[in-house]
Amino acid sequence: MSIVFQFHPEKAVEAAAILLKLHGKPMNYLGLLKMLYIADRTALERMEQPITGDHYVSMDYGPVLSGVYDLIKGQPVDDALPLWSKFISPRSTNHVSLLGDPGSEELCEEEEEIIQEVYQTFGCLGPFDVAKWTHNLPEWQDPHGSAIPISVEKVLKNVGKSDEEIEEIQQEASREAYLDRFLNV
Repeated sequence: MSIVFQFHPEKAVEAAAILLKLHGKPMNYLGLLKMLYIADRTALERMEQPITGDHYVSMDYGPVLSGVYDLIKGQPVDDALPLWSKFISPRSTNHVSLLGDPGSEELCEEEEEIIQEVYQTFGCLGPFDVAKWTHNLPEWQDPHGSAIPISVEKVLKNVGKSDEEIEEIQQEASREAYLDRFLNV
């Protein structure tokens, strides 16, 4: 059984907003996508769960959060597009900007710290430099113009988690998904 986390659009919006606030001006959407992926990957390593819960795919410019990428393109993802569009502008000339501050009440302190660290490391680089850096991540495969899914298990293995730890993470994710189904009915 593979690990699937529930996508949290509120956390995705808040994480994107933090990066855009730190940037202080419109940001190339490729750079935003890369930093959000790196933040999710770092959270998996440190906290054993991602920030956004999005699905990962290998694309030509490196790993991407597929749901966030769709939102940036203005495509609906479940019921997240109205929330995203309220705070993050549609991409224009490859850039997105912050329309309003969503706050950060959905993010825990450690998640906010991870996002800030990622920006401190990668925010000053050009988006293609960050994309090139992500090509060195072992979970990335060159899709040659398409998209190849990246499993959470593969990312966890690549950040040094043991088979036993991955099994525990899978069980916890299954419990959370089970509870979410009943609590959000």
